[in-house]
Amino acid sequence: MKKKIIIILSDGFEDMEGVAVIDVLTRCGVEVTVVGLEKGPVRAAYGTAILPHLSIDEIKGEFDGIVFPGGKRNAVNLAANPIVIELVRKYNRTNRLVGAICASPSHVLAEGAGILHGKNATGDPVFNEKLASGGAIITDSAVASDGNIITGMGPGAALEFALRLAEYLVGRQAPQQFAEKWHVKF
Repeated sequence: MKKKIIIILSDGFEDMEGVAVIDVLTRCGVEVTVVGLEKGPVRAAYGTAILPHLSIDEIKGEFDGIVFPGGKRNAVNLAANPIVIELVRKYNRTNRLVGAICASPSHVLAEGAGILHGKNATGDPVFNEKLASGGAIITDSAVASDGNIITGMGPGAALEFALRLAEYLVGRQAPQQFAEKWHVKF
């Protein structure tokens, strides 16, 4: 059965972190549903516009994971949304994939949902204090995995982050083939 994830975006998401995840996961055979906090297009920090499949209040059914791109404005928006926080806690509680990159590990996972206590995590180093306050064990790596939680440092780690998400969902073969074809370190 095909794996399915939701990626939640709001205005100000980091372009590369959103688009790379959508692209890589789709190429690796994962069904990606893009969700916006509201209906209509979502504008990224550097101008990319994405038309989500659903708004957050239209989510139905079960998914194998949930992913949050960074961008400070996006991360703050997501962390302030009670539906997002409940989804993070639910997915973590049921041991499904929870992925976040850049500002989202600190704002959404640590501060908002409080799920990083004692977990290895990385994110934008500017927000390491928030990660530490949330009990995370901060790694120096571009991507950190701890059980069902995968975090990434920022735009430069977007492809590796997306490949790690794909590996968690579908195994190593598809992401490895992608990495080899495009000469991406994985």
